[in-house]
Amino acid sequence: MTSLSPPSPAASLHPRAGRRCHNVLNSLHSTHYFSPDTGRVLAETGITDPRAVNFAVRTAAMGPVGAGVVTAAFYNYKHEAVARHVPGIWRVASPEDVLAARLRAVDATLRRLLGEDALASPEVAEAAELALRATEACSRSARPLYAAHADLPVPEQPHLALWHAATLLREHRGDGHLTVLQHAELDGLEALVSHTATGKGMRPKWNFSTRGWNQEEWDAAVQRLHARGLHDGVAELTEAGVELRRDVEEATDRLDRAPYEHLGAAGVERLTELGTVFAGAALQAGAFPADLLGKE
Repeated sequence: MTSLSPPSPAASLHPRAGRRCHNVLNSLHSTHYFSPDTGRVLAETGITDPRAVNFAVRTAAMGPVGAGVVTAAFYNYKHEAVARHVPGIWRVASPEDVLAARLRAVDATLRRLLGEDALASPEVAEAAELALRATEACSRSARPLYAAHADLPVPEQPHLALWHAATLLREHRGDGHLTVLQHAELDGLEALVSHTATGKGMRPKWNFSTRGWNQEEWDAAVQRLHARGLHDGVAELTEAGVELRRDVEEATDRLDRAPYEHLGAAGVERLTELGTVFAGAALQAGAFPADLLGKE
């Protein structure tokens, strides 16, 4: 496999500054995936199955696409799990109805987690302005989920504009990340297994319930990685596996550096600072399951 390495980013911006900023904004974006508000509001459209809700809210920006498109864009979901709900969800609700419902769910979720005073604060408006400025340098090329969301209008309310910008930055990085995973020769399930083995990914049980895989398939992926010298065959990455995951993240950083270089070092630092406060408050308010992350 050829090296994942190449030109270093601008000297004024720390190589991991964009990743740090993305991580806190992604936490804010991801709150609605675990929010009871999302299921409640989507049920008003007729979509009630939790997995169907997940596919609907993340896919709707692309229109009434089929299972193959969703599997390709999501990368680490089992195709059969996708096909159980897509394109059936579009016979229940239109993408336009789902997008409107998602925004209502996000609004309810952020109000519940952060509180009315925080949402009305100048800090939220400042964060929205900074995040939207960063998105000006995002690229649609080879980034289908980002491109689809980039075609949506920016919400008027600052907290929803911030969430929208966080979504754009998340999908921009995510689409680039898939390119890197393919270059590293990690299929969707191997990517999940290796990420979980770092201790920073979702526990296997959450990957099973959200991505559609089972224990037998997970164990087979572990053994494939073990055969490549990347995994110890139990729960840990080998030194080579740790190095590969590090290379994957660094290559993803490079593909995703444009929006953060556009914002500039001071802007990235300020957006990270603000995002950390909001994401921390959401975490303290119980935005995510306590057992979400871990190796086993």
